[in-house]
Amino acid sequence: MEGSTARIRRERLVRTLTFWLRPAFTLRVINRFQKIVGFDRSMALASSALTALIPLSILIGAVLSSFVHYDAAEQIIKRYHLTGAGATAVSSLLSPAEGNSASVGVFGAVFLTISILSFARAAQRLIEQTWELTPLSVRNTRNGLWWVLGLGGYALCTAALTALLGEGELGLVASVCEVPVTAAFLVWSGRLLSAKRIEWRALVPFGITAAVLTAVYSVGAAVYLPRLFNSYAARYGVVGAVFAMISALFAAMLVMVGSSALGREVHDELDRIRRGHRPSDHEVRLQWDTMVEQSRSRWRTARGQISRRQTQPNQQSQQTSPPKNPDL
Repeated sequence: MEGSTARIRRERLVRTLTFWLRPAFTLRVINRFQKIVGFDRSMALASSALTALIPLSILIGAVLSSFVHYDAAEQIIKRYHLTGAGATAVSSLLSPAEGNSASVGVFGAVFLTISILSFARAAQRLIEQTWELTPLSVRNTRNGLWWVLGLGGYALCTAALTALLGEGELGLVASVCEVPVTAAFLVWSGRLLSAKRIEWRALVPFGITAAVLTAVYSVGAAVYLPRLFNSYAARYGVVGAVFAMISALFAAMLVMVGSSALGREVHDELDRIRRGHRPSDHEVRLQWDTMVEQSRSRWRTARGQISRRQTQPNQQSQQTSPPKNPDL
């Protein structure tokens, strides 16, 4: 009886996975990612984030240092266990000059505001393009400002979780605990940046998917980023830390953009299932069989082409070689 129950559970798990990983659904996710120009959108978000977050982190560190001990560079160094040239470069980049305090003049305040709003607008364009909404641009500036404040609160919350729970191996416990916080923030972000044109229910798959994938990326970044920072800093100095940051931000934004495409398609698929349009298990198996057969056919074609290319040089060498003299 127990063996039969376990077999039924395995079959149900396989059907669930093959349903969500079936070729038709995967192609829709890829097409959605291409439609929003995913790689370009990720680079635009990473560039906007870098331009806004570096001066903002320096300013926040200077303001909070009057009340509590807070150093943005120290937080990054501890979070990713940076040492050597990487830690030195991050400290030089994010810490004010020794003996001076960070301050913002009129021009600096205007530039910082524009940079932060540019980042908010880039995130807004991602939401609008993924859900095919009419662009609001600067008409949504007020919601963009609220989103920036929410982003600051989210950053403080995740920093507190990292400080309390991030001492373990790779910060795994902190990353897991950040998942519900990240999911709630992303759902709220989509609702706010879309000017409430998207329902909460439609944003839940995006929030959950992005939160889980962000946690996975955070654990992976804890392994890879120290090598990246140290390598770039040793080669380029402080500028190397900027290169490493833009690389890390691009990977993080790529996760976010991919999650938006996946979350949108998951919501559409769930909506079709609620309307009774779910494909049968037989149709899913046919999709997999067709894909496997196409893959085998392409593999056989590729092997045949490789074999012909390998035999052509041998035939040419035999034709060009001088004939043997039978009298010798």
